[in-house]
Amino acid sequence: MMKFYKYIIATLAFMASATGIAQQTPAAPQEEAITISGATAHIGNGEVIEDAVIVFENGVITAMGSADTATKGKVINADGKHVYPGIIAPAKSLGLIEINAVRASNDQDEIGELIPHVRSIIAYNAESKVVESMRPNGVLIGQTTPQGGTISGTSSIVQFDAWNWEDAVIKEDDGIHLHWPNTFRRGRWWEGEDRGFKPNKDYAEDITAIETFMKNSMAYKAKDGEQPNQAFTAMKGLFDGSQKLYVYADGEKEIIDAITTAKESGVKDVVLVGGYESHKIIPFLKQHNIPVLVQETHNVPARDDDDYDLPYKLPKLLADGGLLVAIQNSEASNFQTRNLPFYAGQVAGQGMDMETALTLITGNSAKILGIDDKYGTLEEGKSATLFISEGNALDMRTNQLTHAFIDGRELSLETHQTELWKRYSEKYERQSK
Repeated sequence: MMKFYKYIIATLAFMASATGIAQQTPAAPQEEAITISGATAHIGNGEVIEDAVIVFENGVITAMGSADTATKGKVINADGKHVYPGIIAPAKSLGLIEINAVRASNDQDEIGELIPHVRSIIAYNAESKVVESMRPNGVLIGQTTPQGGTISGTSSIVQFDAWNWEDAVIKEDDGIHLHWPNTFRRGRWWEGEDRGFKPNKDYAEDITAIETFMKNSMAYKAKDGEQPNQAFTAMKGLFDGSQKLYVYADGEKEIIDAITTAKESGVKDVVLVGGYESHKIIPFLKQHNIPVLVQETHNVPARDDDDYDLPYKLPKLLADGGLLVAIQNSEASNFQTRNLPFYAGQVAGQGMDMETALTLITGNSAKILGIDDKYGTLEEGKSATLFISEGNALDMRTNQLTHAFIDGRELSLETHQTELWKRYSEKYERQSK
């Protein structure tokens, strides 16, 4: 019996220690006015203010201007440094999956093909170490998004410093996510098929199923005393404009079919996610006012006859064509979402102005997600969600954060990764002596 009690005590002690290092304690609400003085302010809409003064109180920017702007409260001297709005990560399952190979930590995919009523927000893990690791690069906001199936479910937008999902949520149930079928697909080797690309014989049937589901959702009305159809009810926001439809499609034909089907089914707002061949149909996208969340630029061409640098320059091609464009991290693992600022830097390397490239992960992202009234740019009246960097935030060599704030709350920039970095840096320093 004594051994049993020792085992219980040891287990509880381990759990307590594990909990203690799981996540930095969320910051307390802002209590006094804070002024950032002397930095170069990158507004997030293409503008820059040199030697800027930014004042924020109660989580809101109250003054924004040049050096003659009056300071207030605690003053942070940021001479020679740079201030940026918090970077936004759209359409990722951050907080829904911790370790890809551990099924128990994976809440991004539910059973079923047409499940818009599955809400990602209630599964969001605010203590995720993956989410925590976003902050040292300035990624402070994300759209936590379900994956898998055809209609995966409903996303919500969160900030990355919270005790739980209720504290984290910025915009609840903002959109439905539709993964459009491909006209070609790889052979299913487990059924003896050739591994190469083959025409998808079920493509027309798949489209019909999606179209029928959308039209039934629009027409659906629950009868008195009847248990409502949760799937149809969850789609209602697409038809009254309160939610957006995020369509994942890459091929030219798939993009046209998806947008045409959605619009003909009564969907008000459509956002294209991925859009690998979207540069081929820019007039069509402009005609339907479709913004694009382009996949990460650190990628290789999908086809042998594509330009070697197509993934690098695609956002610029779309922006030059007059489309509203932002960058997301579609193909890479969740933890690589921290590289969003460097994806934008890659576009700047293709000839886009550096400040315009910044909008691809700040102001434009906020507009597409529908949170630009509070986030995405450094402006009076907007949330004080921002960070201070030693250098250019879009350059991985110089983006070294000294401060970060979400709604005016100063964050800890320590994570399990920075702890390990310090630990092993010390080890090698000792060995070199």
